[in-house]
Amino acid sequence: MAYYEGVGRRKAATARVRLYTEGRKGTVVVNERAIEAYFPGPEEIHTAVEPLQVTGLAGNFFVSVHVQGGGISGQAGAVRLGIARALLKSDPELRPTLRQGGFLTRDPRVKERKKPGLKRARKAPQYTKR
Repeated sequence: MAYYEGVGRRKAATARVRLYTEGRKGTVVVNERAIEAYFPGPEEIHTAVEPLQVTGLAGNFFVSVHVQGGGISGQAGAVRLGIARALLKSDPELRPTLRQGGFLTRDPRVKERKKPGLKRARKAPQYTKR
């Protein structure tokens, strides 16, 4: 079976996405479960499948996703980037549309590391004058 593959990352989450040209077209499966069963809210589902909706190819592929690490929001963002990269492999002419929507840019924001002498990344112990 022919497919296009894309890897997406966001925060600590990694998603391996495959777009199959044959099979159950219009279906999105995340970790062997329907996307509605995997992501708890409609915001995450919308975020994850946005590249398919913007390009108008939502019913043309069977989407299989394996995602691990991070939380719900990070996983949805990783799936979004993975789908966009796989779409780009399927049709390079989609690049301007995906670029304009911001789907091909990896979000570089990650958790800042804890610094020595501080309680967290930036929170310092309370100052006392006397």
